[in-house]
Amino acid sequence: MTPPKVLPPKDDMLETLFPVKKPVIGVIHLRPLPGAPRYEGEAVRDIYAAAARDARTLADGGIDGIIVENASDLPFARPESIGPETVAALTAACLEVRNAVDVPIGITCVANGAIPALAVAKASGAKWVRVNQWANAYVANEGFLNGPAPDAMRYRAHIGAKDIAIFADVHVKFGAHAITADRTITEQATDAEWFDADVLIATGTRTGSPTQPDEVEDVRSGTNLPVIIGSGLSPEQVPSLMAVADGAIVGQWLKEDGLWWNPVDPRRVEDLMSAIGKVR
Repeated sequence: MTPPKVLPPKDDMLETLFPVKKPVIGVIHLRPLPGAPRYEGEAVRDIYAAAARDARTLADGGIDGIIVENASDLPFARPESIGPETVAALTAACLEVRNAVDVPIGITCVANGAIPALAVAKASGAKWVRVNQWANAYVANEGFLNGPAPDAMRYRAHIGAKDIAIFADVHVKFGAHAITADRTITEQATDAEWFDADVLIATGTRTGSPTQPDEVEDVRSGTNLPVIIGSGLSPEQVPSLMAVADGAIVGQWLKEDGLWWNPVDPRRVEDLMSAIGKVR
C-alpha cells in the first residue's frame, strides 16, 4: 500500500544525521537525577562521569548515535511537572556525553517531556528528541497524556531550534490505547507524520520487549518518513527486523546482564554491531 501524502516532502533525517545505512542508536539510562524520588544525594559529577563512560563504550563499539534519557527518575513526572532541576541536570549530562564522543546525540525526557527535551537539546547541541506520544492521546502509567505536538512545535520555533529533529513513537509502549482503539497503527503513523515528526518509531510493549516485524510494516504503510525500531533489538533479531526497518534504538540489550540500569557491556555492543554490519 502506498502511504498517503499528507505534507510536502522533506529531507530524510536519518540520512541527514547519520552517514550509514540502518543506523543504530544506543541509550544511556542516567542514574537518578536531583529531584527524583530515587536520588539519594550522589554527587552529580559522578552521575555525569558514568554517562560519559557509557558513551565511550558505545562509541568505541561502533554505535552510530547516542540518546540520553533520565530513565531512573521513577516514578516519572507528568510533562507539566518536569522541573528546572531535571532540565538542568539532563543538560549537564548531555554536555558531558557530547564532549566525550563524536557521534550525534539525542534526548529523551520522560515522561513525554517534549518541551523540556527541546530545551535540553538546544542548550547541549543535541540533534534530535524522542517523544513517546507525539499525536493523539493515550492512558500512560502517569495518567492521561495528550500528544504535545502543537505546543512543542511552536516552542521549537520560538527558541530557534527547527534543526532539532522529532523522533516520534507510534503506538507507544507502556499504557493503554483505548482512546485511539478505532484507529489502526497505520492511521496513527499518518497522524504523527501529519503533525510534522521527522522519524517514526515502532516499539514493543515495555522496555526491552521485542518489536514485531508486523508492527514495523504497519507503521511504514502509513508514512513516507523513515521508520526505526524502538525496543528489544538483539543480534538474533537483526536479520528479520532490520529487513523492514531503517534503523534502531537499542538500550537494555546493550547493558551488562541485559539489565537497563547496569553499565554498557562492550562485548554486547560488539556483538550487536557485528550483526548489523551483515545487513548494511
